[in-house]
This record gives sequence, structure tokens and C-alpha cells, in this order.
Amino acid sequence: MDKEQIKKALEEIKNQPKRKFTQSLDLIVNLRNINLKQTTVDFFVALPHPRGKQVKIAAFVDQELTAQAEKFCDLTIKEADFSKYKEKKAIKKLADEYDYFIAQANLMPKIAAAFGRYLGVKGKMPNLKIGAVVPANANLEPLIKRLRATIRLVTKKGLNLQCLIGKENQSEEEIAENILIIYQALTKQVPDEHHNIKNLMLKTTMGKTVKI
Repeated sequence: MDKEQIKKALEEIKNQPKRKFTQSLDLIVNLRNINLKQTTVDFFVALPHPRGKQVKIAAFVDQELTAQAEKFCDLTIKEADFSKYKEKKAIKKLADEYDYFIAQANLMPKIAAAFGRYLGVKGKMPNLKIGAVVPANANLEPLIKRLRATIRLVTKKGLNLQCLIGKENQSEEEIAENILIIYQALTKQVPDEHHNIKNLMLKTTMGKTVKI
């Protein structure tokens, strides 16, 4: 797959009926010849260009990282505030509202005990894979910047992946580069690389699906 194939699909998208709002653009990937019981497709990838969606980040921190968290994150939850989230509804709301959670490493046992049951189900626990568990002397700014550009792709019930990759008013170049980064990352996550990828499709919010 190359940029020209993607741009051709984007031209088809542009020729579809216009809407009175700026539509989102989703990438749909259909996989093949993968046994999901043996191979879990679950990975993160940082995109080079915005997707037109606000990525909200919450931080579990102690006093060492409070000032940075309050400056760079959307929500700061200090250890002293953990007791405010005793109610199940409060934690579920937290899990639904925020995309990523970062944690000061020394607080992880307490975070797991207080929030793990509900954040874990949503796949929202602070994740070591993306560097979201940090030491007390960490510099949070580059981590937060990277997380705001990061998406997670995971197969749940079937052999398909779907994610927001931009808005219809973005340049073809930006959309194409976002798609290629995802494609390249995906081929490293599946056993037979591109042979496990059946096809890729693009779809706007209210438009028809177009094959790349």
C-alpha cells in the first residue's frame, strides 16, 4: 500500500454528497488468517498528524508531580483525593471521560486497589507499554504530548480494527501519512505481516465505505 492508493480512495470520499458539518474519517482494517485465541492484536501507535479529536489525560500523582500534572494534564488526582472516588459510578465516569491515565510509579499499588477493578475492564489502567507509569522525578511534558497523538488499536470480537484518523477537511497528505504509520505498525503486530491484512477501508461519519 502506498500514498497514491490512499489518495485515490480519498478522492472517492470527496465525491460523496456533502454534509452540513465536518465529518470524521475512520480507517477500518479487516484481518485474515489469525487465531485470536492465540494472537492478540493490541497495540499503540503515535500519529504524525492530528485526528481532530481531543485526547483527555488524567494523572495519579503525589506532591512531586502535582505541579506538572496540573499544568499539562486535563485532570490531576492526588493521592489525598483517592477517597473521593469510592463510589463505583465515580470511577466508571472517570474511565469513560478520559482516554489515558498516567501514574507516579510509587502509587501504583494504591491505584490498582482503588481504581483497578473498573479502569482495568476499560483497558485504561496506566500502561507501561506507552510509558504512562513514571518516576517521581519525571518530565511529564513530552509524555503528555506523545499521548495526545497516540491511538490504541485492539481486536475485540472479530478480525477487524477501526479508528479515527482525521477529519475530511484535512489535507490528503496528512491523512495518508497517518494511515501509513498505522499500516506499518500493524504489520509488525501480526504473524504474517501484510499477508494477514485482508483489506483497508475509509469511511466518513455519514458516507459510504471506500476500499483503499
